[in-house]
Amino acid sequence: MSLTVQFSEYGSTDVLSVVDVPPPTPGPGQVRLAVRAAGVNPIDWKILRGYMSQVMPLDLPAGLGSDVAGVVDQVGEGVTAFEVGDEVLGASITPSYAQSALADPAVLVAKPASVPWEVAGSLAGPGITAWEVLNKLEIAKGETLLVHAAAGGVGTFAVQLAVARGARVIGTASESNHEQLRSLGAEPVTYGAGLVDRVRAIAPQGVDAVLDASGRGEIPDSIELAGGPARVLTLVAFDAADTGIQVHMSAPGESGAQALRDILNLMEKGRLRVPLWRTFPLAEAANALQVSQAGHLGGKIVLLPA
Repeated sequence: MSLTVQFSEYGSTDVLSVVDVPPPTPGPGQVRLAVRAAGVNPIDWKILRGYMSQVMPLDLPAGLGSDVAGVVDQVGEGVTAFEVGDEVLGASITPSYAQSALADPAVLVAKPASVPWEVAGSLAGPGITAWEVLNKLEIAKGETLLVHAAAGGVGTFAVQLAVARGARVIGTASESNHEQLRSLGAEPVTYGAGLVDRVRAIAPQGVDAVLDASGRGEIPDSIELAGGPARVLTLVAFDAADTGIQVHMSAPGESGAQALRDILNLMEKGRLRVPLWRTFPLAEAANALQVSQAGHLGGKIVLLPA
């Protein structure tokens, strides 16, 4: 049997329970992982509360999480990329808030021995998303990128990936996170009223592109600073699609493995780091989600099921 976090109705973390279920069996082209770490992301509590039910309908009871790192303990028919005993990281296709999860080998990569489990389990969701949106925005060397919620999960990766491309990065965040952003290579500004003036004070000509991972209503300011909507992209402000900006929402595809390889390569060179805030055991998944929803953490939250 295998422990997993489930909910039978949408709601607060009070509807969560940890149940003992038979471990999943990998089908053709799948592997099963003994989960060592599972990243906690804001989309998880949004799914739990039903905020995503229109675009991501679930058959209840359901689980949470897709960021995963673990050890392959069963291999489905036709899989040649990995074998039992391999340590891997990436995205799962069954909930990762569990002791056992299934994954598609195409969205997994080998875990380097130098990367701790808690870091490995936090890379896929925010890392792949940041990698994909920088490609969509076509961020190039010498350009200036504005990142809203730059100290958050996706923002932290986006800042470092853009800096690695040779871009200048301006990041919005609360004052308490400004020093962290500077350490990652960004120039911090405080979000809120007067944002345009604060950005223009350090970038008089505006910016080349904007990544909105915040959703606090910055889209009009972003369009003004970027000189139009074409290179403004949001991960959260779905109601702003009619402004002409780009709206990004996708699950990790085959490009996910390449994104993870690029991220691991930068980590090996000391050019990208993953701030961690706290780890929780699987039994405290509710507490982890409450902390995630509160925000302003300055680092990743990770569950350790084993």
